[in-house]
Amino acid sequence: MVLSTGVATSIGSLPHTDADVAAAVVVERHPDLPAAPELPARSAREGMIARAAEGIHGVTVLDDGTLRVDVEAVESGLAEGVPVDGALQPAADGGILQFLRRITGRTAPVKVQLTGPVTLGLALARAGVPCRPAFAVAADAVQARGRALLDQVARYAPQAPVVVFVDEPSLAAVDHPGFPLPPHAVADMLTGALASLHGAAATGVHCCGPTNWSVVFEAAPDIISLPLALARGLEAAAVGAFLGGGGWVAWGAVPTDAPVSDDVSFLWRRVLGVWSDLVRGGCPSLPLRERALVTPACGLAGHGPSQAERALSLTSQLGERMREQATSRRLTIGA
Repeated sequence: MVLSTGVATSIGSLPHTDADVAAAVVVERHPDLPAAPELPARSAREGMIARAAEGIHGVTVLDDGTLRVDVEAVESGLAEGVPVDGALQPAADGGILQFLRRITGRTAPVKVQLTGPVTLGLALARAGVPCRPAFAVAADAVQARGRALLDQVARYAPQAPVVVFVDEPSLAAVDHPGFPLPPHAVADMLTGALASLHGAAATGVHCCGPTNWSVVFEAAPDIISLPLALARGLEAAAVGAFLGGGGWVAWGAVPTDAPVSDDVSFLWRRVLGVWSDLVRGGCPSLPLRERALVTPACGLAGHGPSQAERALSLTSQLGERMREQATSRRLTIGA
């Protein structure tokens, strides 16, 4: 594993429209683990669904980011084994491609991210593809996209360890009665996506809403990523077992659903409060502190550039607090 305590990174999306500026910002603010920026304000085709659907046979991504679907072509492509073209495209991946150019020759870790197969499958189903082929082609697309991302990182920075987050906001609905997949099928889809990256990258699953985390743990990522505000939905025993097995938690400790605060001490006290609750519930303190990363709660595309950059800086400051706390003999409340 390429990670260390308190490393700060981001979820991916930023509000910037200049790809070079965005790449410079993430490398400067998060030098230990910069995340490739995604820039939906630069182009609607950089939105998470539009970007993920590029290259699927029978799916056309329009300039406004919406999908035009030929259901017969999607189904025939699946039946005939037509591969998904996961290659990165300038219109859909301008932020990522500029980031890769900026990190040329880097030997320290980098982070990239994928829209997950469950979220993409649901989007295809909403666009008119029947559920079974929608989820099948989504699984193929995510794996093709993952291979393409890893190939591009290797092209520009062959010595850089890679962290890949699978972004699955739709997991927030997994226990809803109308959800089209049972939990075991969701876990299988996640497992397949992560397995396709195994050996080439450390893997994470990010969900920005309340979800059934047992499904995520079953898929066995290296990292789980969630907003700190949702951490009380975690079972202390499950977190302890995950950490004890070598897992990491990326704590989304800078809120993204409100104006960005400048009070790092307040944010740090919130982290300590969550950790204390988990310890009281039976989660061992030491791995909880040592196997901790920090991020904004979710993507930052909804903020202005200056606020987004402030959020990135706050995550770095929180990472410093985490490193200090990890060297303490015990969890220190109010530190």
